[in-house]
Amino acid sequence: MSTSSQSPSATLLARFQSFRTQTESLCAPLTPEDTVMQPMVDVSPPKWHLGHTTWFFETFILKPHARNYQEFHPQYAFLFNSYYNTLGSRVNRAERGTLSRPPMADILAYRAHVNHAMETLLQSDFLSQNPNQAPLFELGLQHEQQHQELLVTDIKYILSCNPLLHAYLPEDSTVFGPKSGKQPKNEWVTVSAGMYQIGHQGEGFCFDNELNPHQVYLAEFKARAWLVTNQEYLRFIEDGGYQNFVYWLGEGWDLVQQQQWQAPLYWLQQENEWYYYTLHGLQKLDLEAPVTHISFYEALAYANWSGNRLLTEFEWEALAQKHAGSPAAGNFLESQSLQPKPAFQADENVAAVQLLGDAWEWTYSAYLPYPGFETAPGAIGEYNGKFMINQMVLRGGSCATPQSHIRTTYRNFFHADKRWQFTGIRLAQK
Repeated sequence: MSTSSQSPSATLLARFQSFRTQTESLCAPLTPEDTVMQPMVDVSPPKWHLGHTTWFFETFILKPHARNYQEFHPQYAFLFNSYYNTLGSRVNRAERGTLSRPPMADILAYRAHVNHAMETLLQSDFLSQNPNQAPLFELGLQHEQQHQELLVTDIKYILSCNPLLHAYLPEDSTVFGPKSGKQPKNEWVTVSAGMYQIGHQGEGFCFDNELNPHQVYLAEFKARAWLVTNQEYLRFIEDGGYQNFVYWLGEGWDLVQQQQWQAPLYWLQQENEWYYYTLHGLQKLDLEAPVTHISFYEALAYANWSGNRLLTEFEWEALAQKHAGSPAAGNFLESQSLQPKPAFQADENVAAVQLLGDAWEWTYSAYLPYPGFETAPGAIGEYNGKFMINQMVLRGGSCATPQSHIRTTYRNFFHADKRWQFTGIRLAQK
């Protein structure tokens, strides 16, 4: 039976089973020791991700809605609650790496227990009798996909901290990372001045921070058709970009000096050759691939050095509205066979835009609520709204983002100093 002819419950069930299996597949190449590591506060141990995503379904769906559901363990709520104050106390975020127990076998048993209960609920008439609960089930699936992306980036950081620089996947396996490709001769894309509708509209899932749709006026602007490459960023380094305060915001310059940044995260210079750590181990720098793992401060410094600027998030969305049909990313997270996404290729005579699925693009927009934004009641209301301070918006989705999780209205957000995600640069002309 095709997905389109299935009932909503059957479709959710199939997606639930696929997503849950995929999350565990991401952890399959790891050793038990890998799954406990937390080398910095932003990174959570893979074992914790496996437990937290399971706790989400148990807490928000099974305990309130599944008749006769038996909680797996009374202390797991304390271990795997992330930031929901409504739901009580929890392990400090910076101390998740201290959880050597419960062992991985118990976490997998926990997942199996919750999976079985979720499958039973989805095979029942619950959703047909309570259709208003369907968005909650969908939120659980989208939450699982968010943590799949975090798993990939956290695993990369964890393995990079080992001086042996072990590979997550063997070099002859599917290439995983932003792809090189032929860039079009038409370098800049013009977006006309006018009123643009910003925010999620119509059917399909979105997070609450993508609501409500509203109009903004934009002056005409020109945006780069592709992302800044490693080769282009290398010129910034070689021109002394990390030694010249002129290009940097004050906070960024302080950070460069304090942390002794000389290049993007994972870059390493050996005998005048540049290498970078990838999920396939240490490799020679791919000059044609998009630069990634840079902070907002680095993105802005590069833009200043190049005589350009960063887009605002509204400009990015207007660009996406015009070019959403351009070559877009696939992603290996969508399939168990780990199929690679296509490289960015463009006809020399066509203005194609490298838009989705290589790197999250820093914008020069603070993470703020849209007009009319309201937080949902209860714990679910803590999902996005309380983080709308001191963070910058990123758009586009990365090579680690599940393809079905990407959309042009998606608003990701991080503090300006963060580098462990696949974050990159798109330029706009001043």
